[in-house]
Amino acid sequence: MNEYFDAFEIGPTSQRGADASAPEVFRGIYAMPAFVTVPTSDLAVSTDFWLRGLGFVELFTVPGQVVHLRRWAYQDVLLVPATEPLPAEAPATTVSFSCVLSQIDEVAAACAGLVPGCVRGPRDTPWLTRDVEVITPERVRVVFTAPKEFDPDSEEARDLAAAGITAPREEVRDNDVDGRE
Repeated sequence: MNEYFDAFEIGPTSQRGADASAPEVFRGIYAMPAFVTVPTSDLAVSTDFWLRGLGFVELFTVPGQVVHLRRWAYQDVLLVPATEPLPAEAPATTVSFSCVLSQIDEVAAACAGLVPGCVRGPRDTPWLTRDVEVITPERVRVVFTAPKEFDPDSEEARDLAAAGITAPREEVRDNDVDGRE
């Protein structure tokens, strides 16, 4: 049996729509619960693309070994030297990062300016996000995904409700993180 609870209020993208603001880059050190390791044939070129195109910051570098990049908390990427030639085509794996709507066009324009033809989208999804896909110089498919404004009377909301995903509550209680009273 599946049990779902309303958890829209947790996480940095609980604010939806055009007026949502992005959280600050988190520069603290923590044990990363998940991260992406990206092999690259040129650490400098890759670092520049991820910084200027995708909006990451360089948290730290061990020269010639690893560049640790981050956006928000728990959005970590480790660039490492490739030990074998990179594939000519983009891999089947895609990594997605949350953002806010105002960042979608910024990321698309910045990446297209750095590597023309590397951007697809933006496009709207049936699950109420706007996504832009970028193929990085290392041939990684990166999707930035932003939640759109939620209209509880929309067709998308009805489709989500039919799948058992209900609209977020209007009012959020401080100690109600897991959805239980």
